Amino acid sequence: MTVYEELVARGLIAQVTDEEEIKELINNGKATFYIGFDPTADSLHVGHFMALCLMKRLQMAGNRPIALIGGGTGMIGDPSGRSDMRQMMTPETIQHNCDCFKVQMSKFIDFSEGKALMVNNADWLLDLNYIQLLREVGACFSVNRMLTAECYKQRMERGLSFLEFNYMIMQSYDFYCLYQKYGCNMQFGGDDQWSNMLGGTELIRRKLGKNAYAMTINLLLNSEGKKMGKTQSGAVWLDANKTSPFEFYQYWRNVADADVIKCLKMLTFLPLEEIEAMESWEGSQLNKAKEILAYELTKMIHGEEEAVRAQESARALFGSGDAQNMPTAALKEEDFRDGKIDILGMLVAAGLTASRSEARRAVEQGGVTADGEKVTDIHQEYAAADLKDGVVLRRGKKKFCKVTA
Repeated sequence: MTVYEELVARGLIAQVTDEEEIKELINNGKATFYIGFDPTADSLHVGHFMALCLMKRLQMAGNRPIALIGGGTGMIGDPSGRSDMRQMMTPETIQHNCDCFKVQMSKFIDFSEGKALMVNNADWLLDLNYIQLLREVGACFSVNRMLTAECYKQRMERGLSFLEFNYMIMQSYDFYCLYQKYGCNMQFGGDDQWSNMLGGTELIRRKLGKNAYAMTINLLLNSEGKKMGKTQSGAVWLDANKTSPFEFYQYWRNVADADVIKCLKMLTFLPLEEIEAMESWEGSQLNKAKEILAYELTKMIHGEEEAVRAQESARALFGSGDAQNMPTAALKEEDFRDGKIDILGMLVAAGLTASRSEARRAVEQGGVTADGEKVTDIHQEYAAADLKDGVVLRRGKKKFCKVTA
């Protein structure tokens, strides 16, 4: 199986501009390709996971990745898939986020000896001469055609600023600059970037008469992938200080049954034959597949030792109600009244509910356990001595915290 055939078999490819040429480049390690990352936070999240895995997979086949950080376009904001205008960031915040990204990306991508590059589009976008851009680039774009792009059509009724309207031109210009500066001949992105990617491909061909190609990877990156990055309690980050290895493991351990095989194919480096053998698994076997997925991805991000600890803690939690290496909350003296704290206060202090009223509903609906025992009394209290060794609170199937005093 060729590299390209494996990408297809893993469900990673949605559409391409010039399939035969792209196959030739990728299969022979001749592709220099880029994927863009918007520096809106100081950590990548699991919505970026597929892009990182894809870059690693292609680099292993001899191709050269370019991680393009949107330090310039980040000052405008991408309207794709959005219903409102993104809040703008300061240059200092953008630079800090870019620095954090490279540390995390280095776990996937080998940046040594020019094997991969990290580039910031602020290097060329911030110094652009407006008149020069209009003459050299603006003339290559049809406003009528731009307005047919789905990302703009969705915004027209709500209002689309001229600032955001320029995003397609900026992203197209990125590909044009990367082609000239680094020989970048291919761009990858999700389905909601397709119009912008085509703009860059056509710009290079019109200006330089050269071959450039665009590939959009499976919808998971931007539709399911964006959902993937969020949970009820917020984003699932790759930074261990934001999302612990245990929480990260649990996130993947709890993927929907219908998604586990798909995620194994797209995100892990296990042989396809091994994954395909799991397609007939059901019940407890399917839970085993989820454990494999969670372990492999946690190992990739946090290392084998943390992956083992997270897996052991998860198994202990489901088996006996006790576990280490899970989220913890240490109560303070002011959390107690007359030396005691009730279950509602513990749930709020542990971050498992946002308010006492929400905590009350959770208990009354039978969704709260303490050390494996269901809590039915909203007035149940604990003294500091009761929490000396910690009590594992669990709300629903996915939220856990060990509370200590």
